[in-house]
This record gives sequence, C-alpha cells and structure tokens, in this order.
Amino acid sequence: MHIEASKKKVAKSDKEVFEFLTDIKNFETLMPENIDKFEVLDEKTFKFALKGMPEIVLRLKEQNPYDKVVLGAASDKLPFTLTADIVSLGENESEVALSFEGQFNAMMAMMIKAPITNFMGTLSDNMDKIGQ
Repeated sequence: MHIEASKKKVAKSDKEVFEFLTDIKNFETLMPENIDKFEVLDEKTFKFALKGMPEIVLRLKEQNPYDKVVLGAASDKLPFTLTADIVSLGENESEVALSFEGQFNAMMAMMIKAPITNFMGTLSDNMDKIGQ
C-alpha cells in the first residue's frame, strides 16, 4: 500500500528541515491534535497513539543528509515506512513530500487506508511548525 501526502512548502532551508526531522522528539510537534500518547524511547525511537488507535513505535531507519529521512515500524508485525523527501527551493525554502509504504493484507489495508491518509495529511500540514 502506497500513500502520498501533498507536497508542503516550508519557509526553512533543507538543512533545517532535515535536522528537525532527524531529532525524533520533534515529531510530537507534527502530530495531530487527537494524539493520546507520545513518548521518546531513545534517540532514534518514539512511540505514539492516536485516540482509538493502537500504539505505534517508529524508529529512524535511514537519513540522507538534507534530502531524505525514513522512519519505519519498530515491529515486523506491520512492516511499513514513512519517508520525508526534502527538496531545496532556495536558501530559506524547501519542499517536503511525505510518503507511506506498507505491506498489508487486503482487509488490513482497507481498514487503515483512511486513518493513515488523514494522519499523513496532518503531518504534512503541520510542517509549518518546523523551527517555531
């Protein structure tokens, strides 16, 4: 299953966006308002839960300075990745494209597609909060 959020222009350099996204405690800033729990487990791992949804543990899996950050599920039960592709548009502007990639059976995909799509949209919309 592949889901992409609309690209978001951010009034920060690619370096600033990259550094924000690789410091995982900053993800709390990007979370939806209906977040039930957010906990940093170590410098590469955090756990969160949205109201009515199970807890999800995400780990920083890959970082390519200034243009890509990949978070992945810490558990192999539901393998998926959340990727932020960062493109520099100038000295103080960049564009972030979020994408979700997961391996799910048809029933699971049907159940989680809408919540994941909404979650991705919120993360993208909240990119404005970087560096605030």
